Amino acid sequence: MRPLPSRRGGFTLLEVMLSMGILVMGMSVLLSLLTFGAALTRSAALRTRSATVIESVMADLRESLFPLEPDGTVGDPPALLEGRRVPGVVGALYSVRTRPNPDDPDEYRVDVEVSWEAEGVRRTKTFQTLLLREVPFGERMRRRFIAPRPLLEVTKE
Repeated sequence: MRPLPSRRGGFTLLEVMLSMGILVMGMSVLLSLLTFGAALTRSAALRTRSATVIESVMADLRESLFPLEPDGTVGDPPALLEGRRVPGVVGALYSVRTRPNPDDPDEYRVDVEVSWEAEGVRRTKTFQTLLLREVPFGERMRRRFIAPRPLLEVTKE
């Protein structure tokens, strides 16, 4: 009886090169997607932190920009705020310049400059907003709920 010819199993060099090329392409696409996702995550975290800083500055301005007079009314002019710390943020400072609206004396344009140090470099960002000259929200709530009110006298009969 005659022996059967042996068939050698395996892949050709071309098939191996083609499969390696597909694998390398897939891995590079996957790594680029991971890098892109990490960059988006960092960007979102920085935007969230900056929004928190701005909200903190705005809350501080609403409470302290216009001085309260002893009689409980709002004074004029606005307080001069230069190099003031941002509440809750280490190393961040802000300065404020105000200009009254010529058409409405109770409305002020407020230019705020926030500065901080990042990677050894001092950075600044400026934004503008409008604020009304009014009794701050915290003071209004204190007057409404906490400040002593005259008590009604109850007489016993």
